[in-house]
Amino acid sequence: MSSDPDSSTARLVLASSSPYRRQLLQRLQTPFVHAAPNIDESPRTGETVRALVSRLAHAKARAIAKDHPNAVIIGSDQVATRGDTVLGKPGSAAGAREQLLACSDQEVSFLTSAVVIDPARASVEEHLDETRVSFRTLQPDEIDRYIAREKPYDCAGGFKVEKLGITLFWRVRSDDPTALTGLPLIWVASALRRCGFDLP
Repeated sequence: MSSDPDSSTARLVLASSSPYRRQLLQRLQTPFVHAAPNIDESPRTGETVRALVSRLAHAKARAIAKDHPNAVIIGSDQVATRGDTVLGKPGSAAGAREQLLACSDQEVSFLTSAVVIDPARASVEEHLDETRVSFRTLQPDEIDRYIAREKPYDCAGGFKVEKLGITLFWRVRSDDPTALTGLPLIWVASALRRCGFDLP
């Protein structure tokens, strides 16, 4: 579903290089293409996390819309925080171990912004989802076993909730379980219906 042979005539474009977002959008069984927006994702001085995640989702969608002026564009961004600490992608086993040790018995908040640009209606819609993940008390050997099996180096927080990472928590609170993986599909599906896509 993610490889239209002629991207120049695609009706739907996902502005993302994330394989996780592509896998999520494929669940809607609507043909789309994807493109990496290649924007500067650095936070601005004094910028709140909510402002950052919203700005980046908009920036990603606009960057791709320039090359696809007639397509509906989906942009999304996610930021994870533990208290006042922003959690990036760990990048290595050592980084993932450090993150998960710090998250043990803590709550982590994931803010996920999704933006849909529809040129036919001259509309830009945005949705912000907040998912709160409560980690159980994690033992160092449990963390090491998890990292060895899953290698979650490219995931903020150091886990993959859609796989073995679900064993690390005692509670996840969200209005949309797909938002934690990177794209809130319940809202996206509603937005695409408003754009004229036939979704059940």
